[in-house]
Amino acid sequence: MKLSEIKNHLAQLKTIAFQLPDGSLVEEHFHVTEVGEVTKHFIDCGGTVRHEKVVNFQLWSANDYNHRLHPEKLVKIIELSEKTLGMGDLEIEVEYQGDSIMKFGLDFDGETFLLTSKQTDCLAKDKCGIPEKKVVKLSSLGAHPAANGCTPGGGCC
Repeated sequence: MKLSEIKNHLAQLKTIAFQLPDGSLVEEHFHVTEVGEVTKHFIDCGGTVRHEKVVNFQLWSANDYNHRLHPEKLVKIIELSEKTLGMGDLEIEVEYQGDSIMKFGLDFDGETFLLTSKQTDCLAKDKCGIPEKKVVKLSSLGAHPAANGCTPGGGCC
């Protein structure tokens, strides 16, 4: 989700909720402790220099149980960050404290912001000799196995 999208969603909400990938919700008394632009300038394992930029939100839960961040307040924080830091309309990455700092993508289901799992990946598979995974549909393999003489208990399956 991009920065412009979250602002549009927030304009339609009366409360903010974030859901973790396991279905549990971030505590209602969370704070957004940081909104910033993160630039990653790196070289991948194939020797290609890369640049990535994201907007980073850091969610934090404290013992301040009476605190509730309202949508209009988060929009003001975002707008101040855009103005002060000169941020563009970038993808959002969310940090949240679990056993360690966890990073998530962000989606929206119409009511709740969904923290989506992120995965590592090799960006130079062609240079590292890592074959692309091929997905084969069983329906594309031809006739039913029994039609080819394969039957339960026959040892061919």
